[in-house]
Amino acid sequence: MISYTDDMSTLEASQLRGFFVGWPAPPSPEQHLAVLRGSYYAVVAMEGDGRAVGFINMISDGVLTAFIPWLEVLPEHQGQGIGRELVNRALKAAESFYSVDLLCDPQLQPYYEKLGMRPVPGMGLRNWSALRG
Repeated sequence: MISYTDDMSTLEASQLRGFFVGWPAPPSPEQHLAVLRGSYYAVVAMEGDGRAVGFINMISDGVLTAFIPWLEVLPEHQGQGIGRELVNRALKAAESFYSVDLLCDPQLQPYYEKLGMRPVPGMGLRNWSALRG
């Protein structure tokens, strides 16, 4: 059974293991926890044993704009609607905003389109060395 929480105060770094599969320099669980706690809004999907199996976070000015930098569900839990639920909760929290943006790889665009998002042009910069703690 999966439950969802937006209370990051009780979450521990040890519950955030196994994420960022395939990243060249994944953030540590401690960095991950700091990101979730520092976000405008975050939701974590939890198994009954207290292990996190998915998460989403959103940064925002709290007035008109928001950005979703990370959404991830552990590989063994994908395809169960967890990601959809996480996105729906984040979009609900931002329903009064003018814009909610995210960047994703082209192969993920159809997934987000099913959730009501549309492609927009964008640019980005990645500094992988910042993740090495």
